[in-house]
Amino acid sequence: MTTAPARPGSGVAHPAWVDDGPLPPAAFESELRELAQSRYHDGHSFNIRMHRGELSPAELRTWVANRFHYQRSIPVKDALILAKLPDPAMRRSWLRRIQDHDGIADGEGGIERWLRLGEAVGLDRADLESGRNVLPGVRFAVDGYVNFCRLSPALEAVASSLTELCAPNIMLTRLETFPRHYPWIEESGLAYFRSRVPQGRRDGTEALSWVVDWARTRADQLAALSALAFKCDVLWSLLDSVEHGSRPGGAG
Repeated sequence: MTTAPARPGSGVAHPAWVDDGPLPPAAFESELRELAQSRYHDGHSFNIRMHRGELSPAELRTWVANRFHYQRSIPVKDALILAKLPDPAMRRSWLRRIQDHDGIADGEGGIERWLRLGEAVGLDRADLESGRNVLPGVRFAVDGYVNFCRLSPALEAVASSLTELCAPNIMLTRLETFPRHYPWIEESGLAYFRSRVPQGRRDGTEALSWVVDWARTRADQLAALSALAFKCDVLWSLLDSVEHGSRPGGAG
């Protein structure tokens, strides 16, 4: 039986995480980027197999159905973060994230595009929306992330979103590999990946600038790093559950 690899850095103290005064902004930014890149879920065995074309249709459907619980929770956690932001300009800017996923009108937005991906891989829309096939581990990880954003201060809640720094690259990888390895998926079903490339670049750059500006002490910087590490663990745990649940008998 194949087991998922340990999370990169799991259980290991970050060598620079000592409270000896704040790092300069440029060094702190590099630290955030390094953490995101080293612990992002593109290194999970499930994503590696996905991008190599090694997933069965059933495994892809399990991933799409379970990842939808995360997708539909994104505007909820963003609304919770929005309420913490200190000035109107920031709230207006963050509001775009909610609109990106919920759309401005029915039939628009990232959630709708993910539903279309579900249909393209052979899932029933109503079944997908019902959430009846969401695995317990996925629900636990995603709901834990929403609660983290509900309970944490603005610095940590925003810092947890910095996985956006890595999102454009994984979306580009999927746009390259899906048509080659999974030609049975209609091209129109890949629209979610396409839209997230510019959105991720915009959102990651914005959130990074806020976190670097807000983290004035080393304690602040460490809190932001911890929040980002937690988010990486959420994404990793989601895939752990999907990998286990997509095996015959694995969800039991």
